[in-house]
Amino acid sequence: MAILSALFFFAITFLLIAIAVVAGWLVIGKSWKEQSEELARENEGADEPSIFRDEQLSTISVWDGLLKRFNFVQGLKSQLEQAELDWSVGRLTSLMLLASTVTLAILVNVAAIPVWVALGGGALAGSAPYLYLRRKRAKRFRKFQEEFPDALDSAARCLRAGYPFATAMEMVAVEASSVVGVELRRTAAEASLGMAWSQALENLGRRVPLLEVNLFVSAVQLHARTGGRLGEVMSGLAETMRENVALTGEVRALAAHGKLTGLVLSMLPVFIAGVMTYVNPGYMKTLVDHPIGKDLIAAALGCLVLAHLVIRKIVDIKI
Repeated sequence: MAILSALFFFAITFLLIAIAVVAGWLVIGKSWKEQSEELARENEGADEPSIFRDEQLSTISVWDGLLKRFNFVQGLKSQLEQAELDWSVGRLTSLMLLASTVTLAILVNVAAIPVWVALGGGALAGSAPYLYLRRKRAKRFRKFQEEFPDALDSAARCLRAGYPFATAMEMVAVEASSVVGVELRRTAAEASLGMAWSQALENLGRRVPLLEVNLFVSAVQLHARTGGRLGEVMSGLAETMRENVALTGEVRALAAHGKLTGLVLSMLPVFIAGVMTYVNPGYMKTLVDHPIGKDLIAAALGCLVLAHLVIRKIVDIKI
């Protein structure tokens, strides 16, 4: 019966969301149509078609049109590209909405916990896809930092051998590893299609917002204005980046002890509560059956999660 009730609540929630989306679509659809007609009139008489592709944010037209009204969508789209995930913004937001709604329905109808706790659990479950995206993005950037110095060394050797900068970048893009090679090949392709190298490198800096990439872009742009031995500059940058990667690894290894300590301290109360429930169920049953017992348990779990996040923030040393 509880499962049927949860499914019913889940269906009703999604029905209400669908009604709200359709109503919003009907309200703003007229203004979108007027804007589209105005743009069509402005572009009327143009002889050449646009070479840019209008990428959809979602395969569902209503959801795609709704997402285009928000500014945060472009940030999500950039993060998906930086994480190299083959997801659309519509898929990511749909997963977040689905996870939060299912979790909220289960917690309210099956677990029978307070509503405010269910809302917190739903928000936490809804943020899981976004946290996965952030983790993939950070992992890819970390790998890029480790492999980028080798690419700079290869480019410096090509420059010392007498190759021009454009040829050196194309050669390095072909020989570089997967993460670095993908970005360098995209940069070389933009330059080969007519874009200035300065603009192509700035696009690289936007796609990979790392200090190492910004230093490389600034060095190349400064060399284009003042001249000099770019190969030696790139060799020095590569050596500095290797030292930075080694120092970051040492700091991460030292901070791992603090992170593990925080995880143990966060899980220890839960483990003790589980042991006490197994050894003496009646002792814990008093807390569960009390009118405010579930609120106290939920508050304790929330404090544990908050304490774990604070510990991780303390031991997360930035270099």
